[in-house]
Amino acid sequence: MFSRSMTCTATALVAMMTCCGFAEQPHPATLPHPAVAPAVEKIQAVTAEGPFQPEWSSLEQYKIPQWYKDAKFGIFIHWGAYSVPAYGSEWYPRQMYINLPRRGDNFFDHHIKTYGPQGKFGYKDFIPQFKAEKFDAACWAKLFKETGARYVIPVAEHHDGFPMYDCSFTRWDASEMGPKRDVIRELSVAVRNEGMKFGVSSHRAFNWMYYVRDKSFDNADPQYADLYGRPMPFLFKADAWDYKSHFVPQDEQFKDDWLARSCELVDKYQPDVFWFDFGITPGLQTTNYENNPFADHLKQFAAYYYNRSSKQSGQAGVINYKWEAFPESAAVLDKERSKMAEIRKPFWQTDTAVSASSWGYTRNQRYKTPERLINDLVDIVSKNGCLLLNVGPRADGTIPEEDQAILKAIGSWLKINGESIYETTYWKTFGEGPTAVSTGHTSESKDKPFTAADLRFTARGDTLYVTGLKWPASGRITVKTLASDSEHYQGEIASITMLGSDQKLQWSRDENGLSVQLPTTKPSEYAYVLKVTR
Repeated sequence: MFSRSMTCTATALVAMMTCCGFAEQPHPATLPHPAVAPAVEKIQAVTAEGPFQPEWSSLEQYKIPQWYKDAKFGIFIHWGAYSVPAYGSEWYPRQMYINLPRRGDNFFDHHIKTYGPQGKFGYKDFIPQFKAEKFDAACWAKLFKETGARYVIPVAEHHDGFPMYDCSFTRWDASEMGPKRDVIRELSVAVRNEGMKFGVSSHRAFNWMYYVRDKSFDNADPQYADLYGRPMPFLFKADAWDYKSHFVPQDEQFKDDWLARSCELVDKYQPDVFWFDFGITPGLQTTNYENNPFADHLKQFAAYYYNRSSKQSGQAGVINYKWEAFPESAAVLDKERSKMAEIRKPFWQTDTAVSASSWGYTRNQRYKTPERLINDLVDIVSKNGCLLLNVGPRADGTIPEEDQAILKAIGSWLKINGESIYETTYWKTFGEGPTAVSTGHTSESKDKPFTAADLRFTARGDTLYVTGLKWPASGRITVKTLASDSEHYQGEIASITMLGSDQKLQWSRDENGLSVQLPTTKPSEYAYVLKVTR
């Protein structure tokens, strides 16, 4: 497979170079890295040993570790050289090369006005300015612990092709350029020292189509192919920006490199969670695991990761995936900036951010409120999911004060109400109330604020937790689901208390529901939790 792909690649590259005006001999940066082939051979040897084999039928025997189902809440970190321009979003590296009219921020024009033409100052030229001089992994980890997070997942490599770790397959990484530090190594140690689980995310699969090219851009130069990706002919087309309509499947050379990089992350950092972005499904939402041209490499990776993590820790790690890249029992579904309408029996995850406008740091973030994020966490957990919440540090390695304030507010709420979140399960129904949530990909902007009538349920053994997402003006609520003739809660209620409050509650129950007079003082600023016991 490998030698055949090299031959095909070389032929394609000769045509590509001629088309783009470069010399006919492929530049070394466009050829397979010499360490990839031996790495792939090793990966195949490990997967052959089992017990997990690179077949869906074998991978569907996977069991989600209990710690992950109990954790409920994690921190995501988008940090890279894109935090230097700090403009628009973390997709600045792509958008700065797209010369099209657009609503909102015009990255292309901004770049020329601020830094000069893309041929003279390209994305690569931000890397020396990405110094991370104030980065302190231990401080970050303490903040995340205070937030109430149980796991932390930094981006190991974003679409931009600049790994934040010591990568064996490129010179363009944070250990050799920019910060000149193995950021992932430092974070893995600090996070685990605080007693949290550690994961990594890989967005590399989209590097294949990430950078739109023009002969006048620096990213068209083959000598930078080991950062920007090879300047393939389809990236020079007028519609190259429209990847949703024209996602050309990755070739074998790219997928082998992806596999080698992904498995190196497993070996070097032993991640408890491995998160993948959408690029592993070239057909995006129309692709499923059976027709996905990336599937063979995904199966190789999953078998390798599950086998290695099982041997290292006694249980297989967690793979997060988008859409239908995996069978639902072979890994854990992740929904980006959206939620579930109902309980989903296979455990799942939402990833979203403290900012509504960007994942990476920008100077004009549109921040969400702690109340909204706490309510999202409660809603997600009530439907058998967990929340991965993102922050975007500055280029110098500091986490913005606004991000920190939001995280600390969530942490304060969890110190009082975490009993209703951690180590709980979904109940017989997720809740009640009039407010629906967004379920489509990246559709959370359509969400309406929750009301005092919106309640969510979680359970721990015979204990039921009823979370009110907004304090009622009347100071009284009626839980219709817990009416005396309820099919969901049969039998008597022994006691009702509010987490964080010592005040004795007055309550009554009839065919209309369970009515509770709330305390005169709120135990926390945001959602409140009633503890119902038999």
